[in-house]
Amino acid sequence: MARTQGPVAVVGIGAMGHGMAASALRAGIPTIVWNRTPEATRDLVELGAEVAHSVADAARRAAIVVTMVTDADAVISIARDEGMLAALSPGAIWAQMSTIGVAGIERVAALVEQERPDIALLDAPVSGSKDPAEHGQLTIFASGPDSARASVAPLFDALGQRTIWVGSVGSGTRLKIVNNTWLAFSSEAVAASVALAHRLGLASETVIEALESGPLVSAWQAAKLQRIAAGDFSPQFALSLALKDARLALEAAAGARFDALGCLADEWQRVVDQGLGDQDLTVVTRALEEQAQGPSR
Repeated sequence: MARTQGPVAVVGIGAMGHGMAASALRAGIPTIVWNRTPEATRDLVELGAEVAHSVADAARRAAIVVTMVTDADAVISIARDEGMLAALSPGAIWAQMSTIGVAGIERVAALVEQERPDIALLDAPVSGSKDPAEHGQLTIFASGPDSARASVAPLFDALGQRTIWVGSVGSGTRLKIVNNTWLAFSSEAVAASVALAHRLGLASETVIEALESGPLVSAWQAAKLQRIAAGDFSPQFALSLALKDARLALEAAAGARFDALGCLADEWQRVVDQGLGDQDLTVVTRALEEQAQGPSR
């Protein structure tokens, strides 16, 4: 097995970061982990991970540092305020894999250029949810210097089923935004169609039988249909995070009119405001049904 040139540190052990660290460990990659709440790292220790006592400690010991946190502010805080960037060794690689939007990655790139031009920054957000992260089946939209590709190849191969290299830093984030917009409308197609079917007096099973094996429904949508039919809205990809991604896409559009995406984001915001943001994004189905009780006449 090819090896990375030294240990990898995974910073941010939420649902995605946890799965990514587990995949790296399963591939035999020496892995250091750090999370603001250390309890999230305990089972990774049983898999062989080392727990750093600080972000700076993790960065100091690693050849590659992966950040997987909620937003650009969290990334900047970890990198600058908590000392991660300063602690990196010359020639180290920072793989920024959180979804932080175009403005976010531009802030990160400017920070690296100003304070640590001697390291390699990769912009490499991922597509996939908790289960693909745990099983090394993510898609990685990678961008950054060609010189870093060979060093991160073993890690990216462990984390993802495929890596798409798309140019200089920022290109990965741009492609991720396009991917997320596709996902948003794919999810809305499922949620709105099932909610409408129920309003028209049709059962979920009828919709599944009619659509599931047809050309209009992807494997991802088919799995979501089954979970909706079972009333399972436990989070694979939380609605609040999906809404964040939709807002990042609208922000990146820089004033251009994408009215359908704007309406979708507003609808999702209403569902989040009902306290359902920590549920899977398919919970929109339930919210739509509750807004329109009973069959139409």
